Amino acid sequence: MRIIGIDPGLQRMGWGVLDSQDNRLSFVAEGTLTTKPKTPLCDRLVELYDGLSEVMDIWTPDQASVEETFVNKNPKSTLKLGQARAIALLVPAQRGLDVGEYSPNLVKKTVVGAGHASKEQILMMVKMLLPGAGNAGPDAADALAMAICHAHHVGTNARIQAAIGGRR
Repeated sequence: MRIIGIDPGLQRMGWGVLDSQDNRLSFVAEGTLTTKPKTPLCDRLVELYDGLSEVMDIWTPDQASVEETFVNKNPKSTLKLGQARAIALLVPAQRGLDVGEYSPNLVKKTVVGAGHASKEQILMMVKMLLPGAGNAGPDAADALAMAICHAHHVGTNARIQAAIGGRR
């Protein structure tokens, strides 16, 4: 199964792709889509949509995972992040992919073992779990962490379903 993780952001949207087979994860690709703050919002959203669509066309993931939005103290920033997140949800959904949504704390706990891990700890664990992801920047590393979290939880759910189904 090929999974794309997406770390939504209006200025920087990280993405990371990995392959998951049984309990093995393999790094495929990563990157960051960027927009300029002075560009009109509607144009920035189009840039993110087009960029993420191109990533999806190139790497053809089977499933996607997107970070849930947390509420900032600044409502304007929260709204802009929500609009970028909508693009992150829309692009894979348009392609018929299942999209998992995970809180930042769950992702950190799954990947690092602590729900309040730092960006540096996430980056270190992503590089350890996915050899080949050595050049990932912080946004791409967060996206790869999203994909790792999704692979773990989808795999766990499948094993639970198999165990329940096996007892019937």
